[in-house]
Amino acid sequence: MELLREAKRAGFSDRAIARAVRPARTEEQVRAHRRSAGVVPVVKQIDTTAGEFPARTNYLYLTYHGDRHDLPAPAAERPGGRDQTVVVLGSGAYRIGSSVEFDWCCVNCIQSLRRLGYRTAIVNHNPETVSTDYDVADRLYFEELSVERLLDICELESPLGVVVSMGGQTPNNLALPLARAGLRILGTPPEAIDEAEDRHKFSALLDRLGVDQPRWREAASEEEAVAFAAEVGYPVLVRPSYVLSGAAMNAAYRDEDLRAFLARAARVSPEHPVVVSEFVSGAKEVEVDAVARDGQVLVFSLAEHVEFAGVHSGDSVIALPAQQVFVETVRRIKRIVRQIAASLRITGPFNVQFLARENRLRVIECNLRASRSFPFASKVFRTNFVDLATRPMMNEPTEDLSRSMFELDYVAVKAPQFSFARIAGADPVLGMEMASTGEVACFGDDLLEAFLKSLLSVGYTIPRKGVLLSTGTLEEKTKLLAAARRFAGLGLKLYATSGTATFLAANGIPTQAVHWPLDSAPSTALDLINSGAVDLVLNIPKSIEPEELTNDYLIRRQAVDRGVGLLVNAETAALFAQALERYKLEDLRVRAWDEYQ
Repeated sequence: MELLREAKRAGFSDRAIARAVRPARTEEQVRAHRRSAGVVPVVKQIDTTAGEFPARTNYLYLTYHGDRHDLPAPAAERPGGRDQTVVVLGSGAYRIGSSVEFDWCCVNCIQSLRRLGYRTAIVNHNPETVSTDYDVADRLYFEELSVERLLDICELESPLGVVVSMGGQTPNNLALPLARAGLRILGTPPEAIDEAEDRHKFSALLDRLGVDQPRWREAASEEEAVAFAAEVGYPVLVRPSYVLSGAAMNAAYRDEDLRAFLARAARVSPEHPVVVSEFVSGAKEVEVDAVARDGQVLVFSLAEHVEFAGVHSGDSVIALPAQQVFVETVRRIKRIVRQIAASLRITGPFNVQFLARENRLRVIECNLRASRSFPFASKVFRTNFVDLATRPMMNEPTEDLSRSMFELDYVAVKAPQFSFARIAGADPVLGMEMASTGEVACFGDDLLEAFLKSLLSVGYTIPRKGVLLSTGTLEEKTKLLAAARRFAGLGLKLYATSGTATFLAANGIPTQAVHWPLDSAPSTALDLINSGAVDLVLNIPKSIEPEELTNDYLIRRQAVDRGVGLLVNAETAALFAQALERYKLEDLRVRAWDEYQ
């Protein structure tokens, strides 16, 4: 028994011990054995006074290096303490895909619970969050978000239940194992969370509902995945399950890429199958943030991505409410969201992502948790979505706002902030895996005003000198034809790589042709950027050929390194040109949030 106690003091988890002993045991068996032997952690307070006088802090942690709690008594030992505590799981470490937006959700959830009269405990291991401020929750545990540690905490707290839907993907992944261990998960049933997260189960649900989705197949082998790609045609998406921020999600354009991406996806999510799905090109992505009670939708917001599908939602420019979506498409989206909510018996927050092309809708995925855009939607609609989600989870009354959320006389646009300039050599291109490290939301009287404000807020400047155009495929060139005319009409000198220069000249737009970086020429696109002649670069990647990939990368990287504005998406570039044509800098009104009613 002393060996077991020493192993726990050395930091070995129950799972690690279960693997190490012979014959092998399960994690549950090790836990039961050490509890029966009295090998359990105690709660200690972090000493913030350096021993000058006894610490009385809310900064708590669990340790096996002790024989008594620092607290007066665990919650279960206090009269009336049982059934009144709610444990909220935080988001853990800040990283790309999980940052302050989920912490905002956790803090607002705790505030709502305290207003409702519940005692609260937060579990999080990131001291940089607001949720780990000493006065946010009644108990603050600086602890890892693992099943073992959470069971230890809940044995001490004896909570009414655990909230897993506010801290992002990390706590959401714990819903099923915590429920199997006997904890009550507040809100949506854990089995429904698993049904939405598991690609196979969720696809079967959509089939039962008669809701369209991109064609897909579980990749049992590389050969099966390659055969599926041949059937639906390249490009295809490689998508692991139970991951955040599009980790290991990629678009494969040929067999060699597909094989490499499959291996990477399997490493990222080894316990779940990899899914290969059809890539729907030219589709608009639309997403819904919503709250439901027992499957009935109470409130929702409908946002559209400026970029076509293929850019991660965290890296997209997003307009709310949606401005360029057919009325019929909106109506059908609402109906599908209600069907999904009812089928999964959702209580609390959720997010559904759609592809819309020529009024045909396909569902990409459904997350039964708060999304990173919940704070954005709450700000735009002046309605706290998290408070509305917390109340039904606690069986408290809530107003149905599902029919009154779109009567706005303003538009908000959220633009991503990137840190490519701080990462030497990184390719500043957008894809399925999230890369942005921040975002800014701006309001305007119309889409163009809000869009221009948001881009200026994340570091873009209004071009005054010239624009370098490298506009990708013929389809992309065609989409950017009107934008090129607008840039020329603004008095900007246009420069273009060879193919783009030829195309624009054929359409009556004069440009100065420049050489590719890898050309043997005295002056190339890189020299042009270095000279300061351009203050905006449009580079739309078009090819998978190594030389063209390198040329595009060198242009993008040079623009970032020289601090020149860079746009790598045709839809964003086209809207930027429209906004510049409509608004001058002095036309943009700076107004307080309260002025938008």
